[in-house]
Amino acid sequence: MEIQYILEIIGTVVFAMSGALAASERDQEQDWFGAAFIGFVTAIGGGSLRDIMLGSYPLVWIQDVTLLYIIIGAVVLSGVFYKWLLKLRRTFLLFDTMGISIFTIVGMEKALSLGASPEIAAIMGMFSAVMGGVIRDILTNEVPVLFRQEVYASACLVGAAFYLGLDYLEVERNTNFISSVLLIACIRLIAVKYNLSLPKFNRQQRQP
Repeated sequence: MEIQYILEIIGTVVFAMSGALAASERDQEQDWFGAAFIGFVTAIGGGSLRDIMLGSYPLVWIQDVTLLYIIIGAVVLSGVFYKWLLKLRRTFLLFDTMGISIFTIVGMEKALSLGASPEIAAIMGMFSAVMGGVIRDILTNEVPVLFRQEVYASACLVGAAFYLGLDYLEVERNTNFISSVLLIACIRLIAVKYNLSLPKFNRQQRQP
C-alpha cells in the first residue's frame, strides 16, 4: 500500500471526525444522519472539487467505495467517544490540522500525476485541504476558517512549495511526503499557539 493512499485514509478519517464533532458541538440536538452528512462532505468536499477542476473522473470516493465505509466508521467513532474527545484539549484543532496537512500533499500529488504544472498542483493541494472545512463551517453556520484571521491556507501553500523543493532535489518520495505534512502541521499549530496571522488587507478610506 503506497504512502499516498495511507495518508488519504488518515486524512479522510480525521476530516470526517472533525465534521461530525463540529456538527454535534454546534447543535446539541444533531441526529446521527446530520452528523454523518457533515462528516461526509467535510471528508470528500475538497478532493471532489479538486477532481472536478482537474477533470478527473470518476471522483475518488466514487471510484474507491472503501472511503465511504471509512467515513462511516469515523463518524461512528466520533459519536461513541464524543464526550471523551471533547475533553481533550484542542481535539477539533488537531483533527483539522492533521486533515489539511495530509490532504495538501495528497491533493498536490494527485494533480502532478494528472500532468498539472507545479504551480497548479500546489493550488490544487490547497483546495483539497481547505474546501472540505469551508463547506463544514458553512453547513454549521460558522464563519469559514479560511476567512478568519488565522494562518490556514497559507500554511498549506508553504508546505506545497516545500514538497516541490524537496522533489526538485530528488528527496525520497515517502520522506518528502512525511516531512511536508509535518511542516504544514507545525506551521498551523505554532500560528494558533502564538496567535500569528498574515498582515491585514485594509483599504484606507479617503477623508472628505
